[in-house]
Amino acid sequence: MTTTSETTKPAAPAAPRVRRPRPQLMTVTPLAGERIKGMIEGRGKPTAGIRIGVRTKGCSGLSYTLEFADKQEPMDEVIEAAGIKLLVDPKASLFLIGTEMDYEEEKLKSGFVFRNPNEKGRCGCGESFHV
Repeated sequence: MTTTSETTKPAAPAAPRVRRPRPQLMTVTPLAGERIKGMIEGRGKPTAGIRIGVRTKGCSGLSYTLEFADKQEPMDEVIEAAGIKLLVDPKASLFLIGTEMDYEEEKLKSGFVFRNPNEKGRCGCGESFHV
């Protein structure tokens, strides 16, 4: 009776996993940046930036929120663009990936506009969206 001894070779170390580049969370147009700068300067008190979030509201379910931020929170995602600082609420990050923030002025209305590739639809009045 013959026996064969098999020699096992040690497993090769796994190659390090290559990560995809992380998509940019948000971009800000120059016009929106100038409008935000003007708002911060007109506030009259120190401001860390503008906080952007998403809240449950409206016909379609979600609505964008903007507010002055007196301080940066530890979990805020920071975007510095167009000479301003945006602080993104961590709960809103997934909804905002790839969003462009712009400012538009028309004859009867003016305001910030969000072009969000994640939106699946908006309500008729444009105040809310769903993903």
